[in-house]
Amino acid sequence: MVEFLPPALILIAAAFLIGPTRGVVRDVIVLGAPLLTLWAIWQVPNGVVTTVPFLDYVIEPVEGSELRRWFATIFGIMTFVGGLYAYRQAKWYELAAAFAYAAGAIGVCFAGDLITLFLFWEFMALFSTVIVWSGGTPAARAAGIRYAIMHLLGGIILKVGIEGVVIHTGSIDIQPMLATNFDTWLILIGILINAAAPPVSAWLADAYPEASPTGSVFLSAYTTKTAVIALILLFPGEPILIGVGLYMIMYGIIYALLENDARRILAYSIVNQVGFMVCAVGIGTQMALNGAAAHAFAHIIYKALLFMSAGVVLYRTGKSKCTDLGGLFRTMPITTVCGIIGALSISSFPLTSGFTTKTMISTAATDEGMMLVYFLLTAASAGVFLHAGIKFPWFVFFQKDSGLRPKDAPWNMSAAMIIFSVLCIFMGVYPESFYGYLPYAVDYEAYSAGKVLFYLQLLLFSGLAFFLLLPMMKRTLTISLDFDWFWRVFLYRFGKLVVDAGTEFRDVFMWRWQSVSAVYMDRLRRYFGQWGMDNKRGMFASAWPIGTTALWIAVLLSTYIVVHYL
Repeated sequence: MVEFLPPALILIAAAFLIGPTRGVVRDVIVLGAPLLTLWAIWQVPNGVVTTVPFLDYVIEPVEGSELRRWFATIFGIMTFVGGLYAYRQAKWYELAAAFAYAAGAIGVCFAGDLITLFLFWEFMALFSTVIVWSGGTPAARAAGIRYAIMHLLGGIILKVGIEGVVIHTGSIDIQPMLATNFDTWLILIGILINAAAPPVSAWLADAYPEASPTGSVFLSAYTTKTAVIALILLFPGEPILIGVGLYMIMYGIIYALLENDARRILAYSIVNQVGFMVCAVGIGTQMALNGAAAHAFAHIIYKALLFMSAGVVLYRTGKSKCTDLGGLFRTMPITTVCGIIGALSISSFPLTSGFTTKTMISTAATDEGMMLVYFLLTAASAGVFLHAGIKFPWFVFFQKDSGLRPKDAPWNMSAAMIIFSVLCIFMGVYPESFYGYLPYAVDYEAYSAGKVLFYLQLLLFSGLAFFLLLPMMKRTLTISLDFDWFWRVFLYRFGKLVVDAGTEFRDVFMWRWQSVSAVYMDRLRRYFGQWGMDNKRGMFASAWPIGTTALWIAVLLSTYIVVHYL
C-alpha cells in the first residue's frame, strides 16, 4: 500500500519528529528517514497512483514516471547526504525546515495535477525561507524577508496562471503546453522566478550565502531543480527557453567572475548551471531532455559538494571572502581535495560527472543544427572553468598564505563530502550505469577521442588564460550591482522621493489653505459675527428694523419671480 502514499509524507513526519527527539533517536530519524523515502520513491509505479476528489476536480497527489522518479531520487540522496553533513552542526529547527523543504521538492516531483504542484511549491517556499533565517544574523533575517517576498510574488503569478488555465480548459492535469496565451505565460514566468532566471535571479545570490554553512547546502539543491522538472513537464520545446537559458549562462559566469565572496561565487554559478538545463528544455528533443535531467542530477551533487567545502571553510574560519582566505590546503586536505573534485565536475572535466551530462546538451544542439547555440554552450564551458573550476579553489585553498591554520572538517562533514566526491567520479567514469534510468532511451557515447581532446584543450587553455590574467582576476573588497538594485535601492529612493514631495506639497497646501481661510473667516465674521476691538456685530448678525426686513423680503421675492419667468 506504500505506493499509494506520497513519499514526501515520510520526510514531513521526520521534520515533525526532529524537534522533540534528542540524541541517538534524532540521529536515526535524520539519517534513516531519507533512506526510507528513497525506498518509497522506487515503489511508485508509472501512471496515476492516487486520486482524491476535490470540488469538481480530481486531485492526483501521486503520479509516477521515469522522469519523476529520477528527480525524486536525487532529492532523496541529497537529503540523506545533506543530513549527514549537517546533523551535528545545524540547529534542530534548521534540520526540521530542511527536511520539510526536501519533502516539498519530492512532492512536486510526483504531483499529477496543477493544484498539488502549487501546494508543494509553496510548501518549499515557506520552509526554505526558514532555512535562510536560520543563518542567525541580521543580514540573514533581512535576506530571508526579501527571499520570502520574491517567492510570494512568484507563487501569486503561478497561482493566477493555474487558475486561468483551469477556467479556460477545465483541466488541472499536468501536461505539455506552450506559452501562447496570458495564462500559460504567467505559469512560465512563475516557474522561471524559481529557476532564478534574470532579471529576477538576484534573490538566489542574495539569500543563499546568508544562510548557515549547513543551510546553504540544502538551499543549493531543491528550488531551482524543481523548476527544471516543472519546465520539462509543462514546457518542453518552448523556443523562448533557449534564449532565457543562454542568458542565464552568460549572466552567471560574468557575476561569478566579478564576485569576491566564495559562497556568492557558487550561488551565481547555480544560475549559470541551471541555464544549461533551461536551454536544453527549450531545445525539447529526447536527447536534450535527457541532458537536462542528467545534468540536474549531477549538478545537485557537485554543487552541494562545492557548498559543503565552502561551508567547512566558513565553519572553521568564520570567513568567506576570497581576499581573506588562501593557503588552507596545508591544514584542510580533505576539504581541499573534495572542493577540487567538485570544481572539476562543474567544469565538465573528463572522467567527472559534469562531462558525461553537460555534453549531452551540446550534442542535442548539434543534432538539431543549432550551431550558434552549440558554440555559445562551448564558450560557456570555458567560462565555468574560469570562475568555478579554477577561481574558487585557487583563491580559497591556494593563492597567498592567509596565515589561517584551521582544522579540517569534522568527521560527518568529511564523510558527506567524500560520498559526493565518489559519486562525481563514478558518474564520470561509468556513465552507462545511470544512463539507463533517464526518462528516454539513451543512444549516446559520452567518450570519444575527438570530444575528450576538444574539451581538454578548451579547459587547459582556459586555465592558461586564468593564470596569465591572474592580476586582473584578483578580487578586491567591492560589491557587484545586480538587478535587485532596482527594487532594493532605486524603488526605495523613488518611493522616499514621492513621499517627501507629497509631504512638502501637503505642508505648502496647508499653509496656503490656512492663509486663505483666515481671510475668508475674517470676512464672514464681518457679516455674520462679532469683529473688531469693540466687538461690533456684522451686518447679518445685528438686529434689523421691521421695515428694513420687509423691504429685503420684497426685493428677494421680486427677484425670484423675475428669474423664474425669464
